[in-house]
Amino acid sequence: MRKPGTGVLLGLAVFAAVSVGQEGPKKDVGETVARPRKKGADAELPKIPSRLSKKDKPEVAADGATFKSDVNVVNVDVAVVDNRGHFIPNIPRGNFRITEDNVPQTITNFGMGEAPMTVALVIEFSNLFQQYWSEAWYQTLTASYGFLETLKPEDYVAVVAYDLRSEILSDFSTDKRKAHEAMQRLRIAAFSESNMYDAITDTAERMSEIEGRKAIVLIASGIDTFSKLTFDKTRKSLQNSGVPIFAIGLMQALREYYDARGAMGSIARLDFLQADNQMRTFSKETGGQSFFPRFYGEFPGIFGAISQSLRNQYSLGYQPTNQARDGKFRKLKVELVNPANNQPLRITDEKGKPMKYQIMAKAGYTAPREVE
Repeated sequence: MRKPGTGVLLGLAVFAAVSVGQEGPKKDVGETVARPRKKGADAELPKIPSRLSKKDKPEVAADGATFKSDVNVVNVDVAVVDNRGHFIPNIPRGNFRITEDNVPQTITNFGMGEAPMTVALVIEFSNLFQQYWSEAWYQTLTASYGFLETLKPEDYVAVVAYDLRSEILSDFSTDKRKAHEAMQRLRIAAFSESNMYDAITDTAERMSEIEGRKAIVLIASGIDTFSKLTFDKTRKSLQNSGVPIFAIGLMQALREYYDARGAMGSIARLDFLQADNQMRTFSKETGGQSFFPRFYGEFPGIFGAISQSLRNQYSLGYQPTNQARDGKFRKLKVELVNPANNQPLRITDEKGKPMKYQIMAKAGYTAPREVE
């Protein structure tokens, strides 16, 4: 696929329309050395099925926590990455601390490993920005195809596209040919609506009972024009689903280009800033990451960071001290600490230099409700 020369002109037309008022885009103790290891409008659509049998499975809450008999077991997948997005391995169990509603919990299960990914690729494909051969159209397809190329044979992937509504173009499968065939349908955008809230909540709900390392990779502008759900309701639903969101924001360089030349109005500028903030919020609160590339050369690094975060994780489990089955949301916080002094853990590289790191985990879960 070659890059079109007419994309900038078509992109300019979009920004001009938004700018003039078009409505819509509304090994010391306490130190660790990091060493490298050697389903609304879409109700009639079929639900994305779990690839795992539900037979003999324990009751599963909407956020991924499991509950057996009268004992609650909350499972939390945690990724610890450096400032380049690389996974940091070999952190001992004793350096992890989990608090639930600010109350420390005792970790009963702990493990680290690499496993296949189960990913729903959710793609904005609206006539709002993805007009045929526009710059945003080209960037959307480049990012989507590029991500598919990084998947391993054992990874499961589904492709979902959205404009006025979301549509499952291909269901979860390890056969990447099905995903590529689904992508062939993304040529001419139809509706000019971009209902991101509805699309990602619907996909997350469909994925909530899938076990293992799962995520939504969202490739979008972040603009939402006409969703039935509000931002707050979307945020709550995503927190409860337990599905991490890895968001890739589109048109960053194009926006800067027109903004610098006065071709983007103040309303459009605020809309896009809000869109970026929404994608950051959804990613952070679900234990994912957000990326806002300005250059095509950044895509391989982004795909590598997503792979690192999903394939390599620490799996933590605990029995919460609060055993109430009240259906309330419980806030979680995962920290790395030095057990000797209860201070933040200092991680160094092989040369002894301190490393900055980021902990990615879900923001909380909804407790089960007692059935009367």
